[in-house]
Amino acid sequence: MRAVVVTEPGRTALTEVPDPRPEPAEVVVRVSSCGLCGTDMHILGGELPAVPYPLVPGHELTGEVVAVGEGVTSPAVGDRVAVNPNMPCGACHYCRIGRANLCEDYQAIGVTQAGGFAELVAVPARCCHLVPESFSEAAAGLIEPLSCAVHGLNRLPRRPGEHYLIYGAGTMGLMMAALVRTAGAASVSVVDLNKDRLAFAESFGLDAAVTSADQLGRKPGFEVVIDATGAVPAIEDGLGRVRKGGTFLQFGVTDPARSAKFSPYLVYHHEIDIIGSMAVHNSFQPAIDVLEAGLDLDPLVSDVYGLEDFDEAVARFRAGTGRKVHIAPQQGSRAPQRGSRTAGPRPARKG
Repeated sequence: MRAVVVTEPGRTALTEVPDPRPEPAEVVVRVSSCGLCGTDMHILGGELPAVPYPLVPGHELTGEVVAVGEGVTSPAVGDRVAVNPNMPCGACHYCRIGRANLCEDYQAIGVTQAGGFAELVAVPARCCHLVPESFSEAAAGLIEPLSCAVHGLNRLPRRPGEHYLIYGAGTMGLMMAALVRTAGAASVSVVDLNKDRLAFAESFGLDAAVTSADQLGRKPGFEVVIDATGAVPAIEDGLGRVRKGGTFLQFGVTDPARSAKFSPYLVYHHEIDIIGSMAVHNSFQPAIDVLEAGLDLDPLVSDVYGLEDFDEAVARFRAGTGRKVHIAPQQGSRAPQRGSRTAGPRPARKG
């Protein structure tokens, strides 16, 4: 089969590798879609200490089960699945106290073992979630990042009527915006330096989309500020925009070697809560349920590339000229498919 391999930091190769065979309790998935994200950029840059090279990256994957290993009763061959890439050990302190996303023996598909930028991938059956047949390919491919956003939402106080400021009008920032809107936000504003992204954000139901929070004129600050960029300047600015008694959520992934400056006095004096949100935690199935209830995020997918065009996809991701970029391993080399640029989210259907 074909797979994109990161041979060492900064170097990738599209190559032929042996087809995977399912071990006991595993299934093999024919990958239909796998999203690019900031974590993949950190893998390509050699910034994550847990990554073994060479590695087939890709952790936002969906596809069809084509083989099952011994002892697997579900899913079955032919089932459409989305794969939760996180594989906590179940035995460490954090797993035993119900914080498995903080596992001390962190393992993840596409991060510490072969992932979805390949035609086939072997994964634990327990990591597979059935995808409703009604889901578009775009929606199926967005389940994993949405599950991260759902966990981020779960970390917040979610008090109705609060005003939210989000740094980053990329996929994750807009997902967070869509979710906090359904959770009762009074207003949701976004800051980004990329004017193309801001133009789309305005069509996506944001109250304001600006290049600087100064343009919003909200001098008391915001009850909730979310960083979805991982950029230190954005984090430092955002910490200064939190209203007294408010919350700052660090949601974006930052280079582990970087640090940010803030005022401990203001954190103390203004009783500011600083919260982190790490990956997925009991939020994969809820993400599927939210999408099935009617949250339309398909417009977030702007480009779909084949494996042959992986380097071009990475360049587009890094340039910020699109939104969500998906890799379709079964797609041949041709001009990338483009997604909608005008449609906005529709609210989740009430049960």
